[in-house]
Amino acid sequence: MKGMKFMDVVFKTEKAVFNYRVAGIWIEIAEDSQSSLKREFHEELGIDIHVDRMAFVIENFFEHGGRDFHEIGFYYAITSIGNPSSYNEASFHGIEGERLIFKWTPINELNEVALYPECLRNALKDMPPFIQHFVVKKII
Repeated sequence: MKGMKFMDVVFKTEKAVFNYRVAGIWIEIAEDSQSSLKREFHEELGIDIHVDRMAFVIENFFEHGGRDFHEIGFYYAITSIGNPSSYNEASFHGIEGERLIFKWTPINELNEVALYPECLRNALKDMPPFIQHFVVKKII
């Protein structure tokens, strides 16, 4: 299924943590967000992707472990280049070992996943053709 559009979303979590975040980005110095997303999908999942367009910008204010955070996230619509071998319904570990747990989840089942930021549940179900901006102030 070459050029598969992700109608499902792949999430990741740390081992022994039971909430999920969208798979992706830790930007390296002098690396743009699209290049980082491509690199992270390849490094973590062995999947090569094409970045179709930016879908969301989310400013996420939250507390975790007694510390306050302000995360600015860029979220993209992507298409795989080739058929991801990891694409199945079971949770799995990525290429980098057992520290991270990944799970493909159909968009219509997002309400069943402990997903952060929570605004992604509805935003992913009805993505307009323009970039949406969200500001989330939530304590986890």
